[in-house]
Amino acid sequence: MVILKLPNEIEKLRASNLIVAEILHELRQKVKPGVTTRELNQFCEESAKKKRVKPAFKGYRGYPFALCASVNGEVVHGMPSDRPLLSGDILSLDFGVNYQGYFGDAAITVPVGNVSAEALRLMQVTEASLSAGIEQARAGNRLGDISAAVQERVESGGFSVVRDYVGHGIGRSMHEDPQIPNYGVRGRGLLLKPGMVLAIEPMVNEGSYHVRVLADGWTVVTEDGKLSAHFEHSVAITENGPDILSRIQ
Repeated sequence: MVILKLPNEIEKLRASNLIVAEILHELRQKVKPGVTTRELNQFCEESAKKKRVKPAFKGYRGYPFALCASVNGEVVHGMPSDRPLLSGDILSLDFGVNYQGYFGDAAITVPVGNVSAEALRLMQVTEASLSAGIEQARAGNRLGDISAAVQERVESGGFSVVRDYVGHGIGRSMHEDPQIPNYGVRGRGLLLKPGMVLAIEPMVNEGSYHVRVLADGWTVVTEDGKLSAHFEHSVAITENGPDILSRIQ
């Protein structure tokens, strides 16, 4: 069941997502060679406490951290560790909060030190595919228009879209209907209406789209060991087009 949000609810979701955006912005500045992802997780914990919000991921289905930190071939749900980041790594940072009963959720992928031209291009194409998907998040369009726009941008860049993990609705629950695949056919699927709030999140692999889950039960990695990137925004569909809630104004 897709829950349409009232204007005052969208403003509450905006407040929650703005906190996420601010913390991710500060977190990006802390990513450098020698830093551990456990230290980055600690920063998120402390920032959430200062802002009087609850980290959305910690405790969700038993997940023990506030942050998902996925390095290189880790696609999503990477668990923070004491491994120091190295120059040349790429790092996907996925973070969410619960603020006054409404959830915020966003993700970015950032370079660590000097990265390869191909790694940089992977990040650029992934972020561009998110923008292409958001552009289609308009009343009167279909869910497949978002999915197809993401897929077209990714595959035109020579990369592949992860099939096994998708975006989602967001509101008073972190994961709501509908599911939002990053591949699809234009003109098909759910009719988009004002009041829908969608977490659109392309996960893009350098090589094959096939993935597997590590023994920790959380960390998703590329099957071929190649790089992966992940970007996410929470977006409200309005009469005037897409409204990105998880962006610093």
